[in-house]
Amino acid sequence: MMPRSLVVGAGNVFRRDDGVGPAIARRLRGALSCDVLVHERDFVALIDDWQSLDTVVVIDATSSGSAPGTVWQYEAHCRPLPSTFSRSSTHACGLAEAIELARVLGRLPARLVVYGIEGRDFTQGEGLSPEVDAAIDEVVRRVTEEVGTHA
Repeated sequence: MMPRSLVVGAGNVFRRDDGVGPAIARRLRGALSCDVLVHERDFVALIDDWQSLDTVVVIDATSSGSAPGTVWQYEAHCRPLPSTFSRSSTHACGLAEAIELARVLGRLPARLVVYGIEGRDFTQGEGLSPEVDAAIDEVVRRVTEEVGTHA
């Protein structure tokens, strides 16, 4: 049986750099050998969906104080996400909290990879800052390597 994978681009396109996850998901749609979702709600809604999958890749903006455009990668099935993913979330239940809830409930996928792109501007409005926009190609390449493309 083929491994089952899912890519989730999380964020709010009306909060500038928080829209980087959806922007990457739109770039990846149709190019990967798995489903690609744009997710703008609480992450708790994904827990039931991802528990039966082999690999889930989540892409979201971060706000840690690092240089805008910095790309972080975490193997979230192995250990909790850093607090960077808990601060300044535009989601009612942030990614870090949802992952830990899934861990406690025994509902994590076999492999959960999280890519965080450090944002600069989370104010209302559309459009990514130049630094965040410049990071998109790198994340697209890395996610494509994670899950593979259509033959």
